Amino acid sequence: MVDLEKAPPARSREGEPVPRADGEGCLVVAVRLPVRIVALVLVLPVRMAWDALVVAGRFLRDTVLRPVGRALAWLGRALFVWPLVGLWRYVVVPVAKGVGWLGNVLLVVPAVWVYRWVLTPVGRALAWCCAGVGAVLTALGRGLYAGLAWLARYLVVVPAGWLYAWVLTPIGHLLAWCGRGLARCGRGVLWCLGKAVTGIGAVLYWTLRILLVLPALAVWRWVLAPVGRALAVVGRELLDALGHAWRIAGHLSRAVGRALAVLFRWTVAEPARWVYRSVLTPVGHAVRDTVLRPLADAARAAGRVGRQALRSARLSVRQARADLRRTLFGEPERPPSVDRREPSGAKARTLGSSTTALTKD
Repeated sequence: MVDLEKAPPARSREGEPVPRADGEGCLVVAVRLPVRIVALVLVLPVRMAWDALVVAGRFLRDTVLRPVGRALAWLGRALFVWPLVGLWRYVVVPVAKGVGWLGNVLLVVPAVWVYRWVLTPVGRALAWCCAGVGAVLTALGRGLYAGLAWLARYLVVVPAGWLYAWVLTPIGHLLAWCGRGLARCGRGVLWCLGKAVTGIGAVLYWTLRILLVLPALAVWRWVLAPVGRALAVVGRELLDALGHAWRIAGHLSRAVGRALAVLFRWTVAEPARWVYRSVLTPVGHAVRDTVLRPLADAARAAGRVGRQALRSARLSVRQARADLRRTLFGEPERPPSVDRREPSGAKARTLGSSTTALTKD
């Protein structure tokens, strides 16, 4: 809220007024009051409207939204939470406990017993046997590996080294020397072929340039380009003409459509509406009032009479069946009425006996 009252001047500890540091003059003070009044006049309606909205929102929250929310929360608990909790507590948990106990008794305990007294001794025996067999096989493998390694060294490695050093190496050196010579000859041949191909390519290039490229360039520059420009101008003009014609045709077709719509309205729609309102509606009302409504009344009356006749026939058949049963089997016995009210004396005796028994105890 805007403060309209003048603030008291600040005072020192001794009680003397302290001069203001901002150096405001009388003009600033004279302008401030009208500005604050105008701001108050402008802000007051907005604030009042805001306060009214806040009060209305709180009233709506306290009287409508909060009770509806509580009712929906209670309904949700009643429909979803409580049934699920009851199902979990009284069905799922007991069934799970029973299944767990049954699985423990039928599976876990026998499995532990079989593992401890059957599988563990058998496994240890098999492990001891496998260890002995593995030691024997390891010794045999080591001996076999040593023999095969000695045979491979003296039957394969040593002959292969001698063959590489005294046969393959001289042959390789000879083949490398021959290859270097052939490579020098090939480079010379390739250089000659390259020069020949370069000359042939230059001749073919200038031939194709003079015979094909230059005439094609001249045709493009002096024939096709001017013709293309002229065709472009003609095409653009044609497209503009088509656009104008399309727009004019649109206006004309719109005018024709409106004229046809007006003609259809005054030749078909309005006469049909007049016929419906002036002829068919009165005829329909007359037919409804003179024919259909009396027929409906007569049908309802006939239905009422038929229902009454069926009701009377049903009552007659029921009475005849009761008379026949009474004739064949006699009057049914009625159970005697029992007075369930206990007499006052008996009640007093019962109370006295119970009080005596409690006193003795």
